Amino acid sequence: MSTTLLASRSKQLAERAEAVIPGGVNSPVRALKAVGASPIYFDRADGPYLTDVDGNRYIDYVGSWGPMVLGHCHPRVLEAIESTLAHGTSFGAPCRQEVEMAELICHLVPSIEMVRMVNSGTEATMSAIRLARAFTKRDMILKFEGCYHGHADSFLAKAGSGLATLGISSCPGVPEEATKLTVTIPFNDLDAVKKAFKEHSKEIAAVILEPVVGNAGLIIPKDGFLQALREVTEKDGALLIFDEVMTGFRVALGGAQARFDIKPDLTTLGKIIGGGLPVGAYGGRKDIMEMIAPKGSVYQAGTLSGNPLAMAAGIAQLKMLQQAETYVKLNNKTELLATGLKELADKKGGMKVAHITGMITVFFTDKEVVDFEAAKKCDTEKFAKVWRKLAEKGIYWPPSQFEAAFVSTVHSSKDIEETIKAFADSI
Repeated sequence: MSTTLLASRSKQLAERAEAVIPGGVNSPVRALKAVGASPIYFDRADGPYLTDVDGNRYIDYVGSWGPMVLGHCHPRVLEAIESTLAHGTSFGAPCRQEVEMAELICHLVPSIEMVRMVNSGTEATMSAIRLARAFTKRDMILKFEGCYHGHADSFLAKAGSGLATLGISSCPGVPEEATKLTVTIPFNDLDAVKKAFKEHSKEIAAVILEPVVGNAGLIIPKDGFLQALREVTEKDGALLIFDEVMTGFRVALGGAQARFDIKPDLTTLGKIIGGGLPVGAYGGRKDIMEMIAPKGSVYQAGTLSGNPLAMAAGIAQLKMLQQAETYVKLNNKTELLATGLKELADKKGGMKVAHITGMITVFFTDKEVVDFEAAKKCDTEKFAKVWRKLAEKGIYWPPSQFEAAFVSTVHSSKDIEETIKAFADSI
């Protein structure tokens, strides 16, 4: 399989987009600047594959940035969307599907007793922070370097994901006052956590983190780290917020909190509960969630929140994910890819492979990546070179060293073998 990165139709669309869209894209990572390429415009998707407007087919490891656990265009999800669409796209009023979705989330996620639907992961995290501040009557937030929680002002301090990809350390337009209330420390550093709580005792409203970091490349929590966070926050009276926009219903049915047996106070979820359609949610303890209007006085609203299309798609997907073999299959496929890439790393050197069920990152470094500082020392020029070669061979890998790749249940053994071979030929 061979593709052309500067194929004519994608190039033409990119030129048109530059004139009417800032940077030609509606989300920065799509510009492919970090890998020295031009935007690829896609026309359709099916299972583990994407096809661009020039007809080139790729094995997809972006998966719409996480939600496509079952692959693109799963028949059950499409059927749910089609049948719901016949009754309307949105009402701006309550619908049956949002109740069913809320019941399903509360049943599947260990810590969630009540949940509020929103329209994106950013909305979910910013709303959770507002709620945490109201509940604790404190203002300070503790986050970890490299964890990306959306583009709200409070979170754009040493964030990973697109900011790291573009080399942006701070964002113009964000008032200094907004980030003064955000304390940022290294991931996996328990001493730094204890120091922060000692210096800001009874001032921290919440600790927010990706329990498994995906926005600095994949970084696994050290043994006992998440449990220690739970203990420190409970002792100080701060809330623990798990941002499971990426890990929820991917690393396990109940998310990272189920996998690591930790019960946070609040949890945020993203597009996976919409089958890939725009949606988000935040939920947690009932005594905290009941502070949200109209039950309480913490205001948050959304005209399209809980819209029937996204809810129907998400319900269909979550019901499929409950099948016993789903995560066994997802884990086996991830292990197959990780094993092949690790064998390649042992032969070639200069590579480290991190993985967990449904997620994987190839770091171009000789050292284990345990935090954002280590991730930043990776050879990004080599990553860019390898990425371009992979794309030419029909592998669509996340276009940043600082993003995790996603495996689906429908990637075949042949797809994975082809991916490993493409890496071997590209390094």
